[in-house]
Amino acid sequence: QVQLVESGGGLVQPGGSLRLSCTASGSIFGDYAMGWYRQAPGNQRELVARVGRSGYTSTADSVKGRFTISRDNAKNTVFLQMNSLKPEDTAVYYCYIAVDGIRDWYWGQGTQVTVSS
Repeated sequence: QVQLVESGGGLVQPGGSLRLSCTASGSIFGDYAMGWYRQAPGNQRELVARVGRSGYTSTADSVKGRFTISRDNAKNTVFLQMNSLKPEDTAVYYCYIAVDGIRDWYWGQGTQVTVSS
């Protein structure tokens, strides 16, 4: 069993910043990839950013240049630094982990990000 705990969401004005954290615990043995999805009401869940086992990172075009993903391997933690936030970034953000040797992905509980004046 693997558990993910997210934190860092909240209410911020346009142009502001937030930093999301997601820490994994449990049966994590070997390499893993982690990342972030988000889902706004009425929208499909979309991939925001990911960091692979090799440390390779990628971000969605909609957030490129504003969001940065990073990971702390020693702590099994992934971060999402969100700058220059826009109202359209408002969504529930979910982290995930994909562990080598484990078939299913595991998901965090979600954290609400609201960008509004």
